[in-house]
Amino acid sequence: MRRSFETLAELATLVGQEVAVSDWEPITQDRIDQFAKATDDFQWIHVDPERAALGPFGTTIAQGLLTLSLLPMFLERSVEMKNLRMGVHYGLNRVRFTAPVPVGSELRARIRLLSAEPLPHDGLQLVWEFTIERKGSDRPVCVAESISRRYA
Repeated sequence: MRRSFETLAELATLVGQEVAVSDWEPITQDRIDQFAKATDDFQWIHVDPERAALGPFGTTIAQGLLTLSLLPMFLERSVEMKNLRMGVHYGLNRVRFTAPVPVGSELRARIRLLSAEPLPHDGLQLVWEFTIERKGSDRPVCVAESISRRYA
């Protein structure tokens, strides 16, 4: 379920709290292959199912950077910030890939707001903690801090 905020000030009251949990998103071989094409990351563990079947995971796995690239999608689908002029991705503080993502996995994000600092021109710098979970696993596959700037 998408959580909606009328103003940045309303969102800023949730610093330190989990703001949203995304829906599950499937990780297909086609998605992995498309990411490989976009990034020229054709390592066999990602794109060669026959060879990967004999590898350490028994199947292909998603690129770590593919998992990381899903953060904006998870945020957009889970948190609606109304009345904004603009939003930009500003960077990352900490990223850890804590477990593999085998093809066929379903991922979701737990999204926590770590900080909200005022910026000039009616802006707010938001630091988000994303914990990416894989359905059926007790261990997250990625934990990352993402920084965005939003302007009302």
